[in-house]
Amino acid sequence: MEAHSGELGAIARHWFDVMRGCGDDVRELLHDGHPTACVGEAAFAYVDAFKAHVNVGFFRGAELTDPEGLLEGTGRVMRHVKLRPGGGVDAGALTRFIETAYTDMKTRLETV
Repeated sequence: MEAHSGELGAIARHWFDVMRGCGDDVRELLHDGHPTACVGEAAFAYVDAFKAHVNVGFFRGAELTDPEGLLEGTGRVMRHVKLRPGGGVDAGALTRFIETAYTDMKTRLETV
């Protein structure tokens, strides 16, 4: 995120701050070079800034309900939301999805 000092960096930092705000138990780490938000040791979301967009990704995204149709990707488990400067995103819907991913991971950990 820090390598992108302009608008892409600001977008990435904003959404990672939303992830951080999900709970006191959110931990941060770099996973494959990407800022990643975890509940304990279990990753639930990440951000990744590219040359023209930012991905807000979800490690279990394919298993979560996406009523607003935000998610992209065809992986077996992971999904992401692609954000571009000036592009429209339903910030409320993305915030709710981040919170859902966090809550889902907490629930998974409680049932183990």
